[in-house]
Amino acid sequence: MRLFIGNLPYNVTSDDLERVFGEVGTVTSARVITDRETGQSRGFGFVEMGSAAEGQKAITVWNGQELNGRALTVNEARPVPEGRGGGARSQRY
Repeated sequence: MRLFIGNLPYNVTSDDLERVFGEVGTVTSARVITDRETGQSRGFGFVEMGSAAEGQKAITVWNGQELNGRALTVNEARPVPEGRGGGARSQRY
């Protein structure tokens, strides 16, 4: 199960996410999303849990809980809709 993790403190790394969510189940991947130009965290990330049951447990345990002073938003990640992506550079004016 892929989870969206929002309201992340800007000092949290992908390794931190893997460690924290590993406390409730098997983490197959963890990634903090960063700004392309600055490399700074954008305040959200994604964690892939080993099973749906572990994903639900992670949501139950971490949604609304504080990490480094910020209350996390944790829910199941939604798939990217068809036709999205490419960013502003791909738009025609």
